[in-house]
Amino acid sequence: MVVACLAVAGCAAPFGVRHASPNAVYRSLSGNVLTRGELSNSTEILLRKENLAQAFGDDPEEALRVLRGRLQAGLVPPDALYGLAELSFEHAVHGGGKPHFLASAAYAYAFAFPDDPRTAPSPYDARLRVAMDLYNRALTEAFKSADGEHVDIAGGVHPLPFGEMAISFDDGQLRWGRRRLVGFSPTGELEVHGFRNRYRQSGIGAPLAAATVPLDPAEPMRDFVAPHVRVPVTALLRLPDPRAQVLGERLVGALELHTETDDPTTRIDGAQVPLEQEPTVALALTLSVGRPWRRELAAFLGSVLQASVSPRFGGREPHRRGRIPVVFVHGTASNPSVWANMLNDLDSDPVIRTHFEFWFFTYDSGQPILYSGMLLRRALTAAVDAFSADGPDACLDRMVVIGHSQGGLLTKLTAIDSGDRFWRNVSDEPIDQVVRSDESRALLQEAMFVRPLPFVNRVVFIATPHRGSYLAGPALVRRLAQRLITLPGSLLQATADVIRSDAVRRRLKIERLPTSIDNMSPGHPFIRGISQVPLTPGIAAHSIIGVVGSGPREEGADGVVEYRSAHIDGVESELVVPYGHSMQAQPEVVAELQRILHHHLDVHQRCAAETPAALPASVVPTGLGDPGRATMQGRRDGAAGGGAGSYGLPRRAGL
Repeated sequence: MVVACLAVAGCAAPFGVRHASPNAVYRSLSGNVLTRGELSNSTEILLRKENLAQAFGDDPEEALRVLRGRLQAGLVPPDALYGLAELSFEHAVHGGGKPHFLASAAYAYAFAFPDDPRTAPSPYDARLRVAMDLYNRALTEAFKSADGEHVDIAGGVHPLPFGEMAISFDDGQLRWGRRRLVGFSPTGELEVHGFRNRYRQSGIGAPLAAATVPLDPAEPMRDFVAPHVRVPVTALLRLPDPRAQVLGERLVGALELHTETDDPTTRIDGAQVPLEQEPTVALALTLSVGRPWRRELAAFLGSVLQASVSPRFGGREPHRRGRIPVVFVHGTASNPSVWANMLNDLDSDPVIRTHFEFWFFTYDSGQPILYSGMLLRRALTAAVDAFSADGPDACLDRMVVIGHSQGGLLTKLTAIDSGDRFWRNVSDEPIDQVVRSDESRALLQEAMFVRPLPFVNRVVFIATPHRGSYLAGPALVRRLAQRLITLPGSLLQATADVIRSDAVRRRLKIERLPTSIDNMSPGHPFIRGISQVPLTPGIAAHSIIGVVGSGPREEGADGVVEYRSAHIDGVESELVVPYGHSMQAQPEVVAELQRILHHHLDVHQRCAAETPAALPASVVPTGLGDPGRATMQGRRDGAAGGGAGSYGLPRRAGL
């Protein structure tokens, strides 16, 4: 029996194959220490060929020292640098600590960027991408703060397993406009929720998100950047002559910091290399810290629940000359975060990101629409005047304003000449004969005698109730809004000045100030009036309208606004989508905005060429943070319209 068993065993094939899942085979061949927590196939081969597999398991420090020595002696090929990078990372994770993380980054950099281009890895070598990922992760870990929550960006001398590295860093790189970058969060360790898409540019460098503080703590933060912004940045450790350096005991390197507002690439060894960036994570951090949705109800009701939310106007970054502003205006009981998914998708388009910048307007959405429209015009005018102080900027005069729902009505109030139509809803007599107070008359005149802003060049209406919303029509809804909404004190004072006597009161057509809900009620004098005022010639317009359910679109609605109310004549394009009122994140809506912005850029592609060389990032002076204190001086007498002309885009059919 023993002889028979030996005979059978002797017949068994020592080599062969067996069928396996292609996915399993691919995972075994492509896995590495980053993806599955085990060494890659190529590094295991290196260890076996150098008879170090057992040694690395028993004493990783000694095995790394021996392998490094053989590389120094030329006993192993230069691509052993990849194995050293992965082995150093593996050991760093299991107790080796920061010196081995830094060594891993240095080895990976030297593998990817050799001194002699002839020894560079093939672009088809799968190890090249893994080496970049090892470098990015190892760099993040090597500069982690003591609490593990942030990355410390600073120069200094750092220990290595085989020596030390002297790293230089220019603190001037921390300057961002009139702010200083602080609190660098590693984005590769954060999951994102709430966004449809997570955008990530693969490349070199540790992707981070930075908070900001004013350069001068004594000076209030009144620049153009919105509060709580987190800036996408990339940390890069540059090593001169990397392969020669990593064989020595004292290395030198330069730490660089690149913001997303810079060039998204960097030059290494004569080649343009993309920088690793995580813009979606930075945007998610901005919103999670600011939490603007918590103020929706207060912003609608005014000061009933808390201090009224001051009108706020700002962007995600300091203004840069030669870029076209795109202004987003939210709707009723809403906040700027409703644009987050749209912004995230638009920002992923390199053409849009390079040529446009995004601004956001926040306001108390329960107050009269004419008053909110006045605040929007003030804010835009103050911004343009402030930025124009640096010199002519043709792109500022190509502004695009996008409004959703009530925000669309505010948007229209930047692009019409109303004459005295709105005042006639109050009285048939001239305003100077009815309102005696100079201050009150100036306020009412600015709010009710609307002039188009000369720098607004194109407007986009999304689910806008041009003829009112049937949800705002019922008397119960309007009475409830009247009881709950607190109106602005300056407007209440102006009203008191108007109706201070019975003689004046008898000459008025209104008995009280309307809320925005009143204004949007079908048949209200305001909504009737604004629907009859055409857009100023020369300002291009587009409509995006939702219609849910089956049946003719002319009889449909988005759940809040009927098609008949959202449709207006004279627009360059109209897109009908099968979605409800809150449609900003829907892919067809984003694609339409993308199309419109590309077309806008085609029409005005010369504006950047017409703008003198960019100066340092502009900063808005005191006054822009609170549009109520801004002035229309300097823009009020400008020519209306902005001279866009009509460009004849085809009207978009319904989906």
